[in-house]
Amino acid sequence: MKKLNASIMFASVCAGLVLAGSPQAPSSDPTDIDTIKQLGQDMGNAMVAGDIDKLSQIFADDWATVGRSGEVITKQTLLNDFKSFHDKLLWFENGPIDVQIFGNLAVACGSVKEKRTRDGKDTSGEFIYMDLLEKRGARWVVARSAGARLK
Repeated sequence: MKKLNASIMFASVCAGLVLAGSPQAPSSDPTDIDTIKQLGQDMGNAMVAGDIDKLSQIFADDWATVGRSGEVITKQTLLNDFKSFHDKLLWFENGPIDVQIFGNLAVACGSVKEKRTRDGKDTSGEFIYMDLLEKRGARWVVARSAGARLK
């Protein structure tokens, strides 16, 4: 329960920071919305393929999230876990993704079903997540993430 509360609190803080720093109304630019939704699919595809270069492009260099045990996970940790097969995504199916864009920041909320192993143990399940994205230069990158397992 602590982990779920921590994930919810982290997600709420991220959303609050996005909204507090964005006085403009949300954008409904279909091109950016479609790009961000596709980025979610590309992320899963890269994880299944073990495509470290693609994952490195999707996640910002300063990306971070909080893991199940409360530890901070960085981009380097994530990439190392996939390089070493410590974490292996075998299959995934994204649910609907809601995207809100505020200038060069966006929040993507969705769900995903996964077949995954971690340290050889099955960690499959259905999850909800929220990604905070930032448009850096001409492309969107994932800057922060939060998620929780559904029962």
